[in-house]
Amino acid sequence: MNTIQIIGLGTGSIEDLTVKAYKALTDNTPTFLRTDRQKIVNELRNLHLHIESFDEYFEKYESFDEVYEKITDKLIELSKEHGKINYCTPGSPYYGDIVTKKLLNEYKDKINIIIIDGTSFLDKCLKLSGYGDYKNISILDCLQVDEFTFDINSFNIITQVYSRDIASELKIKLMEVYPTTVNALVVDVLEGSVKETPIFMIDQEKNHGFSTYICILPIEITENKVYNVNNLLRTVKILRGPEGCPWDKKQTHHSIRQHVIEEAYEVVDAIDNGNIDNLVEELGDLLFQVVFHAELGSEVGYFNFSDIVTNICKKMFFRHPHVFGDVEAKDTREALDSWEASKLKEKNLATYTENLKNVPKALSPLSRSYKIQKRAADVGFDWPNSEGALLKVKEELLEFIEEYNRHNIENMEEEFGDLLFALVNFARFEKINPDIALNKTINKFIERFEYIEKNSRKDLKEMTLKEMDKLWEESKFQ
Repeated sequence: MNTIQIIGLGTGSIEDLTVKAYKALTDNTPTFLRTDRQKIVNELRNLHLHIESFDEYFEKYESFDEVYEKITDKLIELSKEHGKINYCTPGSPYYGDIVTKKLLNEYKDKINIIIIDGTSFLDKCLKLSGYGDYKNISILDCLQVDEFTFDINSFNIITQVYSRDIASELKIKLMEVYPTTVNALVVDVLEGSVKETPIFMIDQEKNHGFSTYICILPIEITENKVYNVNNLLRTVKILRGPEGCPWDKKQTHHSIRQHVIEEAYEVVDAIDNGNIDNLVEELGDLLFQVVFHAELGSEVGYFNFSDIVTNICKKMFFRHPHVFGDVEAKDTREALDSWEASKLKEKNLATYTENLKNVPKALSPLSRSYKIQKRAADVGFDWPNSEGALLKVKEELLEFIEEYNRHNIENMEEEFGDLLFALVNFARFEKINPDIALNKTINKFIERFEYIEKNSRKDLKEMTLKEMDKLWEESKFQ
């Protein structure tokens, strides 16, 4: 079996190599380097060792994935040609060398792989940073991070900051999470240098390379200007704890259920008003309700926040086979069809009627009507167009007026319900959300009523209806 001996060159000079690594490098085995951009390489060449590097691959191929794939293929080919070769990587092979990972994951049963470790860049980076609390460290690959990766309460060490362009992309992601006042440590492991700089300046350094690491110290929760969901979970736990808030400690799922509805409507109001700052606030209030219910569930052992997140992620994966599976959806209609088919399969509903009954009773009657009508329409029980729905509205209005003229209260209630149901159906055709439409009318009524009160010279109770109506008409043009 052919052999690839993977040698970590460490972070120092030739004197810092292990004895085992030095012997392996000087026993005339053909030696190949991931890169020769390391001072120790010149020292090895001064010993008249024949060493070849793969630096040209980083210029030749467009992506890092392709570079590492080609290096791995070449190493396999060379091992077959020579029987045994050395592959050298800066630092430790176990940390950050993708070629080593590929060899171990894909070829360990086909090739004899020997690893001779060296001092890792991470070890050197930690020493240079001066950070001493090793309980809370996150090691992140710059090429794979996004704004959801960073934990501001951890000491984040970011590797693979190869170039200024990569640093610029990293800066944008960091500024989504951290306040601009936070500083980062730009560490060059091989040079042994550490420079503190604001996170929005990390791409201004001139010497980014494979030995550049970015370190960001954790933010103390009392000094935070930016928080994450873990901070919110901890805050709610404190509110419910022995030293927490008396009101919060008394609440149950049932006692605060109305708040969920109220906060959801306030989110909708913020959207309708186009007030972004208010939308941020109201979304936070709605999220607080979710976290509070998660804490209630956790206290009795039924479920916790992780269960909620896990469940919704699984649901999204299952209901989007056209994204995460092998189903194709060429347009919005096909995507919705895929969603509905997955939803029915997930809920294991045996009949179409069960699908109607499955609409939550806690919804407002308008929203519940809307959803039930839509599900009935999905199986073809629907008017061909909005004109049929509008004719139904007229029919139900006439039937209501007929019962009104008869003064039949019981029948009036039934016909009024039919009229509302028909109006909702027409709204569905015109893509009007009945709850939102009614809320807009309520808000408009309050604004016009306020105009009457502000512009009246009398107390409202002393005004005639005619006087009020005059101001009401004026309010329409304000």
